[in-house]
Amino acid sequence: MTAAEVRSWLVRRPLAVGPATVLWHPRTLLVALALLAVLAAALWAELLQVSSELGATRLFSALTEGTDPQDARLVWGIRVPRALCGVLIGLGLGMSGAIFQSTARNALASPDIIGFTSGAATGAVASIVLAQAGPWTVVASSFVGGLATVGAVMLLATRGGALGGERIVLVGIGVAALLGAVSTILLTKSDPNVAISGRIWLTGTLNARTWWNVVIAAVGVAVFAPLLLALSRRVDALETGDDLALQAGVPMRSTRLLGGIAGTGLAAAAVAAAGPISFVALVAPHLARSLTRSGSVPLLTAGLLGAVLLVGADVLSQALPLTVRVPVALTTGVLGGIYLLAMLRRLR
Repeated sequence: MTAAEVRSWLVRRPLAVGPATVLWHPRTLLVALALLAVLAAALWAELLQVSSELGATRLFSALTEGTDPQDARLVWGIRVPRALCGVLIGLGLGMSGAIFQSTARNALASPDIIGFTSGAATGAVASIVLAQAGPWTVVASSFVGGLATVGAVMLLATRGGALGGERIVLVGIGVAALLGAVSTILLTKSDPNVAISGRIWLTGTLNARTWWNVVIAAVGVAVFAPLLLALSRRVDALETGDDLALQAGVPMRSTRLLGGIAGTGLAAAAVAAAGPISFVALVAPHLARSLTRSGSVPLLTAGLLGAVLLVGADVLSQALPLTVRVPVALTTGVLGGIYLLAMLRRLR
């Protein structure tokens, strides 16, 4: 088979499913399978690295048999929750970035750039500082803060009934700066012990994650990811432009509203589970589009790539020759910043 024939086969192809015919994208399927394999390898590296005192044999035994109670407690009580948090949070951030970039039609419209993550973080900080709230109250406060930020940014970025992709980025950056200042003020005026725990949480880390954090992230993905996947065909139509989407009968306002709610919910759950983690939601959709080369919005592949990026960044954070474990958000910030600068330079 020639290269041209391979490229022709990898484009969308019809598939008969009973009386109906659906289009599927072989390249997207191959990329998703490859990402699953890479994610499995990254998870094993994560568990093996943080459990280096056990070794591969004892680690496998603790995962499967649990014959040694101490090894089982170490792996299942500390290491596995950390790894699962990385997968679920990365999955949610990748999908959230894909939906916001698509509905705003702007490559920079990820929840951390346009302030939605800052809104969720401010809501969580307010509940921690003002009420010493429990985990589920922090989750609710994150969602409310993120949703209020979405509404404010959309309202301020709308002009003449149209939502501009450039305006939403500029307004979002300003709102993120304002909310960051609010979070700092809340921490400054709070009890020192609460302020220290709040600042540690704001760094964005997978350290000391528990099964409660896994449940928080899992609930966010279970509730909002299916909604995004159900909206995928509508979102694909939105990317062709408002005029064509209207002609195709796509309800644009409800699609953007539901997509914004689902994207905010995924970002808020990620923030509540591990604090604000930057650049994963920005980078994952870009790389997913480059790999799949599909005209569709890469919701699922962006989610898988987000999980790979976050778990891989956490492995790298722990491998650095430092005496203190570096929070994963610092590693993603450095790598994401380099990627953003390279992308802007390439696009001039």
